[in-house]
Amino acid sequence: MGKKKTLADIFNDDEFGILDSKPKTSQVKTEDERLIESFKEITVFFEKNNREPEATNVTEFKLLSRLNAVRKDAKKVAILKSYDVYNLLHTKEEVKSVAAILNDDALGILDTGDTLSIFKLQHVKSASERTGADFTARRKAMKDKDFAPYEAQFKKVHKELREGKRQLKEFKDVEKNLEEGKYYVLDGVLLFLEKEGIEDRKIGDRTRKDGRTITIFENGTVSNMLYRSLAKALYNGGSIVSDTDKDEEQELFKNANILNEEDVQTGWIYVLRSKSTNPEIAAINDLYKIGFSSIDVNERIKNASKESTYLYADVHLLDKYACYNIDAQKFEHLIHRFFAEVCLNVDVFDDKRNRITPREWFVAPRPIIDSVVTFILSGDIVKFKYDSVNRVLIEK
Repeated sequence: MGKKKTLADIFNDDEFGILDSKPKTSQVKTEDERLIESFKEITVFFEKNNREPEATNVTEFKLLSRLNAVRKDAKKVAILKSYDVYNLLHTKEEVKSVAAILNDDALGILDTGDTLSIFKLQHVKSASERTGADFTARRKAMKDKDFAPYEAQFKKVHKELREGKRQLKEFKDVEKNLEEGKYYVLDGVLLFLEKEGIEDRKIGDRTRKDGRTITIFENGTVSNMLYRSLAKALYNGGSIVSDTDKDEEQELFKNANILNEEDVQTGWIYVLRSKSTNPEIAAINDLYKIGFSSIDVNERIKNASKESTYLYADVHLLDKYACYNIDAQKFEHLIHRFFAEVCLNVDVFDDKRNRITPREWFVAPRPIIDSVVTFILSGDIVKFKYDSVNRVLIEK
């Protein structure tokens, strides 16, 4: 029997390195890393559900408890602030989202079908499935002093929405509706497009308009998302915040009828009287339609008897006025608002007995109608309102 080997001999004789041991790398995460990872779970939940976790089930209750605990710990808040793209930590004075305002409407003042339908978010895709995922990744927290003036404006817009001075409208027609200086709602969060950054971009053999925006969110973050990516995100889950009536009027008349060499006639304002034999309509004195047409008015009204907007009857054209640089949609909004109290309230029926209620006919004396059109063309309409009781125009 050979000589017994000592332990040293055995280790030295380990030709294949079987006994070699390597120090293990520690897989234990630091406390900060665990905190960040834990907070990211809450962020992912918010992205998928567009809301904070609630105490409705065990899973959400755990996330909610974790979030509340973090909010109370100033040190943890400081560590997580740069990861808080949705202001879940409430590090700034909270500005409620539009959806939150509606949910907090205890008296139901804002309960209208058109408004509430915008905020039914149960079918909203998760951020990883939306264009918004790229958007979220590009958001950065703003410094308090930089965000302060925007925060004041966001609060003002929310107030104007509650008071009905602004409305939410469907987002469509990018080139027309995505503009600098306008407010939008994306997945229930208010945003301001400060700069559209449009420039010509070469893609293969074609050129299209695109560029990096500067977009400010009400939670204190800023993004440089591409203009077209923002448009796509708004198409999928967004809406436009309308201007106030005053802003819209100023915009309507800013360039109206100021002629330059390159200006093109945009259409005609026209005044019509109905030739309807319907007793309900024929019996109404001083019934006129004030409208806007981008094509020649005679061409526009030649099939009046077949169109609901003309009460399914021929019409008599009283006057038409050429217009430059007037936006048809804003013009119609102004007219309808100005004569809201004397808008025709009558039902007409098509050949299939479908009921239609036209909203473009008004009951007012002809001299009033003529004055209103004149004031619209000059821009002075903003100085007046219509007294429907005494049937006169009065200064505001």
